[in-house]
Amino acid sequence: MAGALAALLGPVPELPVHLLAALPGLLLAMIDLGCLRLPDRLVGALALTGGIPLALLAPDRILPALAAGAVVGGIYLVIAMLPRRGLGLGDVKLGAALAFLLGFAGWPAVAVGFGTAHLLNGAIAAWLLVTRRARPIPFGPALLAGFLAGVTAV
Repeated sequence: MAGALAALLGPVPELPVHLLAALPGLLLAMIDLGCLRLPDRLVGALALTGGIPLALLAPDRILPALAAGAVVGGIYLVIAMLPRRGLGLGDVKLGAALAFLLGFAGWPAVAVGFGTAHLLNGAIAAWLLVTRRARPIPFGPALLAGFLAGVTAV
């Protein structure tokens, strides 16, 4: 993951920040795949290890980043409150944290990141339906992959 980030981003000031945040992100993906949980402490660690340095590097981008986190977090919270439990509260918190981090890169990065996450999980859900292997799908890994796409695409 570190090599992919370095190759895709190149020598930008944000590279060490994203490399530092990759460890909690990787742990979150593995835990969510294993037990469909996203521990609050790891989500918080991801937000802090990425958010504080990005805020120091680009203080003028703090308000758009906070807005992105609030918008995505709010939308995901509404979805989580709908019947059938499509999203868990861990997904809501991770989505808000990743939107906050992507918000430093701008709204196009947020759109790419979350569009990619939904396309990935949508394809997995379609495959499970076609093969009649319906089961819960963790959304954390798709959110994290979408974050990688969003941060490297813009």
